[in-house]
Amino acid sequence: MASAATCTRPVRTTWRAFAKVSTRPFYHPLSAQMRSPSHCYSTSQNTPKFSYHIASSFIAKDRPYDPNTHVFHFNPYNRIQPPRNRRPSARPESGHDAFFINRINDSGSVAFGVADGVGGWVDSGVDPADFSHGFCDYMAIAAHEHDSDNDPPLTARSLMQKGYDAICHDRSLRAGGSTACVAIAGADGNLDVANLGDSGFLQLRLNGVHSYSEPQTHAFNTPFQLSIVPPSVAARMAAFGGAQLSDMPRDADVTQHALRHGDVLVFATDGVLDNLFNQDILRIASRVLISSGAWVMTEAGGVRVADELDPLVKPLQPADARTVTLQSLLATELVTAAKRASVNTKLDGPFAKEVQKYYPHENWHGGKVDDICVIVAVVKKETEGMKSKL
Repeated sequence: MASAATCTRPVRTTWRAFAKVSTRPFYHPLSAQMRSPSHCYSTSQNTPKFSYHIASSFIAKDRPYDPNTHVFHFNPYNRIQPPRNRRPSARPESGHDAFFINRINDSGSVAFGVADGVGGWVDSGVDPADFSHGFCDYMAIAAHEHDSDNDPPLTARSLMQKGYDAICHDRSLRAGGSTACVAIAGADGNLDVANLGDSGFLQLRLNGVHSYSEPQTHAFNTPFQLSIVPPSVAARMAAFGGAQLSDMPRDADVTQHALRHGDVLVFATDGVLDNLFNQDILRIASRVLISSGAWVMTEAGGVRVADELDPLVKPLQPADARTVTLQSLLATELVTAAKRASVNTKLDGPFAKEVQKYYPHENWHGGKVDDICVIVAVVKKETEGMKSKL
């Protein structure tokens, strides 16, 4: 696949109008996968050391939220096919936010991420969701088709590059842009993350925020972003001025993290991170994890992980579309809290604090209404005797 540097269409630009001024996209590789059982197994003879139980929840900013339907349970058994003329009506109700979750062929590793379409493109007659959903589609396909035995190792940044190369050459898209936070969780317990823009992730461990991403911005409310800019828009910018952005997958912040049994990974668009502080996310997750028994309080007042997580992360009835798992409950609780905070006009969230910092004379209080998307992965260390499931 050609590199982005050889792609003639994207000039990668943006001026203030194309800054991230509203909601972000969410994506899900195939709507047919929605609400199916969630788990990632190895197909190799060597049983993976870790498995990942993953769910996502989402809602568009102008839609009422229903945790029973706005949820996706990852099922590694489903084989995705390249998207062909996907209709907007077939997308989840996530507005401009998008996400993908897909196993990396049969390696036992899994790739996932969120993307947030740049709302400023609406002013040019472009649906921001087309870029974010298509971008995530292509990353899901690249992960699914990766040959772990013969191809170079797949990293989060290289997966982002593959998705960007593909969307640049998709002639059905004439313009658009998106932020992205992409991860590869290896069967060996190593997590590789590439974050570009102001979506992000948190790694929760034993009632604490173990690690988290920092947003990448050019200026207030102007995140790093991948873009396709048609020549007509580029010419208009050249004539009337405006800052040109040249953000590429190589500009993403890349970090590696060693995972442990019971860790919880939260990937989210800014519809969450602009409305909930990291400590808010930890408080909500801790309440769910402790009440469910996944995290156990010790006599000394500390926290330990339950020895066995299977009863919590595996659905009791795989065919039941409304099944609740630990990962889906975490995702829906976070979206519920973010949605509630976004419409609260009195309680200042992270976005309000930023407005007050950069524009102290602005009378901005409360939350920020936006599209919302969350991916939650519960990390489980497998026993050595566990057999391959595929």
